[in-house]
Amino acid sequence: MMPASSTTLALVSGYSTAHEPGIHAFTFDETTGLLTQHGIFSGIRNPSFLSLHPNGHWLYSVSETNQSIDGESGQVFSMLLSRTPFSISTQNSNPTDGDWPCHTQLDNTGQWLFIANYGSGSVSVFPVEADGSLAKKSAHVQHAGSGMNSERQKGPHAHSVTLTPDNKFALVADLGLDKIVIYRFDPSNGNLSLHAETQTKPGSGPRHLVFHKNSRWLYVTNELDNTVTFYEYEKTKGTLFLKQSLTSLPAFPSESSLADIHISPSGKRLYASNRGHNSLTLYNIGIDGFLTLIANYPCGGNWPRNFAISPNGRFMLVVNQYSHEVCVLPVDDDGALGLPLSRMTVPGASCVILA
Repeated sequence: MMPASSTTLALVSGYSTAHEPGIHAFTFDETTGLLTQHGIFSGIRNPSFLSLHPNGHWLYSVSETNQSIDGESGQVFSMLLSRTPFSISTQNSNPTDGDWPCHTQLDNTGQWLFIANYGSGSVSVFPVEADGSLAKKSAHVQHAGSGMNSERQKGPHAHSVTLTPDNKFALVADLGLDKIVIYRFDPSNGNLSLHAETQTKPGSGPRHLVFHKNSRWLYVTNELDNTVTFYEYEKTKGTLFLKQSLTSLPAFPSESSLADIHISPSGKRLYASNRGHNSLTLYNIGIDGFLTLIANYPCGGNWPRNFAISPNGRFMLVVNQYSHEVCVLPVDDDGALGLPLSRMTVPGASCVILA
């Protein structure tokens, strides 16, 4: 007997003008892996990264713009998501006080939203109101300095904010400084205070972070040198200890840069996306947290910027920015990825989340 079909909502954003559809909704069948069009939303310029509140109804998006190039600095939007019938409506927006905001992250209580401003190398925190809208920011921190890469690291570039599982610290991956900057987070007032800095390898360019479900192991993609780094998180001191660094590519790769990183629901496998090489790297996670590189698999398109793994672990949804699509790849019992089962067009595809 075939298992009963289970569906969820997949939200995919892309680089677009405010007058074009920038957020696309699809019905994702977790049994077959197929996508079907569900709805679209316009009104935000370059909604490059999304976060969904745990209640499933409050949606947040950055507007990734730059004052000198686009004529306006970055913004963050609060939206209401209705499923039946489908609709997305804007509640309010706030300036992020920075250029090219590229990442959003809710804290573990769902009461605070963090924004990383890549262009200006800063981080802003916004209170989430009782109706899901965003109040004026509660904190703003500005980084300073540069890295060894004269083209990509002339100044700070905050690329993501990741809350520790205990919600005590906010970890900011700064690609421009080759640092993971650790801030103590006060959830009573949304304030940030500098706690520590972890220096990464010069020229590595840390980008995205993911914690293992055991709350102790942290894995980081380094965009510029195509490595994945494993740290142990010491929660009583709020510090990171370097354990391992591995390449994500074959010995002689084409020009490429690492992007996203996720762990399988089982906690036994880790994946990272390689833009340029156009692949997903599979690692096995050992009982001690150390990684073993298993293989690289085609991403199904061009420039895999972001991806999500289905809750049952059987599928991976990959957004390929330059081929303007979201692809669904099957995942076998060993973690290997197959050829696309389904693909849908999303101009400038940037981010995918499963609602």
